[in-house]
Order: sequence, then structure tokens, then C-alpha cells
Amino acid sequence: MKFMQVRNATARIEYGGKRFLIDPVFADKGAYPAFAGTVNGHLRNPLVDLPVPVETLLDVDAVIVTHTHLDHWDDAAKNQIPKQMPVFAQNEKDAAGLRGAGFTDVTVITEQTDFAGITLIKTSGQHGSDAAMAKLGDRLGEVCGVLFRHPDENPLYLAGDTVWNRHVADALREYKPGVIVLNCGDAQIIGIGSIIMGKEDVYEVWKAAPDATIIASHMEAMNHAVLSRKELRDFLKENGMMQRVLVPEDGETCEL
Repeated sequence: MKFMQVRNATARIEYGGKRFLIDPVFADKGAYPAFAGTVNGHLRNPLVDLPVPVETLLDVDAVIVTHTHLDHWDDAAKNQIPKQMPVFAQNEKDAAGLRGAGFTDVTVITEQTDFAGITLIKTSGQHGSDAAMAKLGDRLGEVCGVLFRHPDENPLYLAGDTVWNRHVADALREYKPGVIVLNCGDAQIIGIGSIIMGKEDVYEVWKAAPDATIIASHMEAMNHAVLSRKELRDFLKENGMMQRVLVPEDGETCEL
């Protein structure tokens, strides 16, 4: 398999002979204001340009949208992705929005969704702590992860926008993925705290999946993400985790 870190949660994955575009955001640097109520509110999103041409990202077989927050699915992507492209969504609500935008081949991921011999399995997550969800659950909303399976590949677990919790622990225990992609830029809402993983969450996953390679994604591209790649790499080095945790730069491809 190959994993290209594009920008933020946007990635291109080659798996089982097919190419998947994950959580596409195509906007130019600075196109959107900062997310309301988050840290670094003076910065405009995205913080950086796309590292590769959009044409490269459109050269895929399917799109997966884990949820429809602006840093995972934006109007620029909506307008540029061909409307006949197969798109996978987490639930009927998101699927209806995608169909309303003109996409004609939209599928809700279940516990056993087949795409060209690849099994896609929806996994659960939580976009923040229990306290965060109690205060801002309507805003944070429902999110999902995706488990990829193919006879010729290691299981790949895309955890999505979640913190370390029982949802992630259960997925690791049940599916035993060989490769795990974590959204771990430690995005913060003022007065609420982290709404995706930070370095300590990465440590918990590292301990819980001792045979897996972990890829760090969702970093250094949106105003509310406070964990830098340098800080994460320093943490990995201090804790002897460098061998199994990859921290790719935007535009970098990991072959596994």
C-alpha cells in the first residue's frame, strides 16, 4: 500500500490495486476564516497550499468523506471532483448532502462494504472527550473511521477525527490493523480542549498496537491544530517510538 499525506486530513491511499482520495479539501491557502472559538483565531485556513496539483488528487477510483466538517470536505473539492466519482459517506445524512451536491454514486459505509474486492468497514469514534461532547456535541457531530481489508494487503485503519477512547481501543482489538493512520494535530477549542488526538493519544495507540506502523496525519494545516511535526517527532524520540511512527510532510508518500 501507499499513503500520500496531502494536507491536513486529505490523503491519497493506494490499497488493493485501487486509489482512494480521503477527506478532500482543495481550497487555496487562506481561503477560509479561522474556526470560531478555536485557538489561533487570527489565522486563515488552510495555513498552507496544496503540495500537489489537484489533477493528481483526482486520479483516483473513489473518494471517502469521513465527515463533512470544512477541514475534511469543502466547496472547492465539491466543485472539482467529477460528479460520477464513487463517494463513500459515514451515514445517510452525509450521503444525502453529497447527493444534493450532484454526486450520483454515493454509498454509506457499513460493517461490510465491498469496493472492487476491497472490504471497507465503518468504525466509530468520538470527536472529543465526553465533556466536550456534552457541551458541544451538536457542533462536533458524528464522525467515523474506516478499516480497509484486502487479501494481498495488511489491514489499514484510518481512525478519523477522534481522541483515544474505547472506540479506538475496540477497533484495534477487533481488527488488529498492520497500518494505522491517526489524525493527531491536537486541534483545540477554547474552554473545551482537544477534539482530535495529540501526542499522548498517539502513545496510547502505540502501546495498544505493538505490531502496527502508525502514520501521523491532520497536522500543521488548520488554525486550531497546535501539535507540530517537530514537537511530535521530539516526543517520539524521547519515548523510543521513532521506529513505528511515521510523520510525513505534506506531499510525502509512505510505502508500506
